[in-house]
Amino acid sequence: MSDNFSHLALHELADLVEKAEKALAEKKKSERKNIINQIKELADSIGVTITITEGGKPASSRKGSKVAAKYKNPQNPQQTWTGRGVKPRWLAELLNQGNHLDHFKI
Repeated sequence: MSDNFSHLALHELADLVEKAEKALAEKKKSERKNIINQIKELADSIGVTITITEGGKPASSRKGSKVAAKYKNPQNPQQTWTGRGVKPRWLAELLNQGNHLDHFKI
C-alpha cells in the first residue's frame, strides 16, 4: 500500500478517510464480537454461565452523597447551606445587611 496521498484531490482524501473510518469501526465491531464469543465458549467449557453487559463508565460513587450543612439561618434553623454552590437568598440578604459569614457557622 502506498503512503503517498499527495496526488489525490481534497474530496478524494475525505472520501478515503470516511471509508477507512467505517472499515475500522466494522473491524473493531467484528473483533469485539469474536472475543465475546471466545469468552462465552471458554466459560461454557468449564460449566460457568456468564452475562456480559455493555455500558459506559461506571457511575461515580460520589453522586448523590450528602454533604453536611455548614451554615444555618439563625431566624429559621430549617434553612441551611453546605457552603457549596450558589449562596441561598436568606444568606445573601443577611450578608448584604453587613453580617459576616462566620456568624452563621454551625
